[in-house]
Amino acid sequence: MISRRALLKLSACGPVAMAFPPIAVAQDQWGASEGYPTGWGPSGQPQSWDAYTGYRVGNYAGGLESMFTYRTIQAASQPSPLLSVPKKVSYSWNGARLSVEDYLKKWPVTGLIIARKGQVWSEDYRMGRTASDRFTSWSMAKSVTSLLLGIAMDQGLIKSLDDLPQDYVSSLKGTAHGQIKIRYLINMMSGIDVEYERDTVQINDSAMRGLENARAKNTDAEKVVRGWNKIAYAPNTHYSYSELSALTIGMVLRAVSKMSLAMFAQINLWQPMGAQADATWLTDAMGHEYNCVGFAACLRDWSRLAQLIAQQGEMQGRQVVSSAWIDGYYSFGPEDALVRFGLVEDGQGYKNFYWHPRPNGAWLMMNGKHGQRVLIDRATQTVLVQTAVVDGSDWQNELFALFDAAVAN
Repeated sequence: MISRRALLKLSACGPVAMAFPPIAVAQDQWGASEGYPTGWGPSGQPQSWDAYTGYRVGNYAGGLESMFTYRTIQAASQPSPLLSVPKKVSYSWNGARLSVEDYLKKWPVTGLIIARKGQVWSEDYRMGRTASDRFTSWSMAKSVTSLLLGIAMDQGLIKSLDDLPQDYVSSLKGTAHGQIKIRYLINMMSGIDVEYERDTVQINDSAMRGLENARAKNTDAEKVVRGWNKIAYAPNTHYSYSELSALTIGMVLRAVSKMSLAMFAQINLWQPMGAQADATWLTDAMGHEYNCVGFAACLRDWSRLAQLIAQQGEMQGRQVVSSAWIDGYYSFGPEDALVRFGLVEDGQGYKNFYWHPRPNGAWLMMNGKHGQRVLIDRATQTVLVQTAVVDGSDWQNELFALFDAAVAN
């Protein structure tokens, strides 16, 4: 069976080549000659939010906000410090010593930040993007959802990860997702009969994207969760990546907080963290955040999120999310044994909507489709944020080499 990571290398229009010429040449592939358009694609062609490479740059940096409804998460009145302290980072790759500039010339990156402890060593934007753009995260939104879940736990709104969603959401009583422990949902161990490769198009169309020629209309993510009731495995026996697991957690958070995810994030995460700019979260037609994807923020605020995690949930003397919750990202007990490093997709680990890309557990990774990445090194508090327009295993390995060098710097 093709893995989710392999699937993300494909668009609806066919395979995306993984080798790129220098970016100055490659830009036409990404819509430069048309001014980086946004929307559902060329006139007369099947509508898609991500299949047409010439629309990705524009759509992934604000364009999706013109295609869907969304909620705004307002910035802090006083941003937390994030200072530009330029520092050269070089890395070894294929026998050559390369710079950040070399890396950016090679791959279709729209934005890149490398920082440590609130000091930005390197910050670059390509393909017409700027520091003021909001960059859509795709599945990195699941990691943001995880932070909100931790805050809800800290506040006593959710008593235990062993609780069931139906304990908090009356509309989930008796449904398959309502009867799965929260801890199994956030580790993608629900046992629900859902396969990423087989089912994601159906889920997206019904829950968020809408049908052809009726895009973003008549969608209801919560209805999809309630109606997906086939069981394939006992919980905690089989890893299967699912958008529905994150959407279920979103329902729980809205119920216990009695507010939208966007407002809960604004009050408890975004403003306490000291975000410098508004973020947005795409919603279905009912106004529910599509919290498996769709969170957008400027690159510097993505860096602040990474810094918050690197600093054990603390920012400027304020404990935004408990250190104990952050510690949980790195620890694996008996009930997490099947998602340890080497046992999930591409030989990685997975815990609480975060990826573990290294066997020693030193790094956490937020991972979004088409090259959206946040890397966090716990020991040195080094972070890297990348936004881009395509995926690729060779590319990710080179990104890891760059981050390795930054960590060692």
